[in-house]
Amino acid sequence: MLDLSELKQTRVYQEALEEGLEPGLEQGLERGREEGKLAAVPLLLEAGMTVEQIAERLGIDLEVVRRVAQQ
Repeated sequence: MLDLSELKQTRVYQEALEEGLEPGLEQGLERGREEGKLAAVPLLLEAGMTVEQIAERLGIDLEVVRRVAQQ
């Protein structure tokens, strides 16, 4: 998976930057990171971690983890 520094070196990123799309791209990447973290919550719960441990390890709000855990 590409990290942000590698992504910035791609032709697609450079073209987006030239077109002024960088803020949208940055927002999309951040949203993807957050969605990835939330997708990991059920797996971490199955592995025996508490909601508190998950929130701390993933760096997300405890209430958000609790909501995902209840779904």
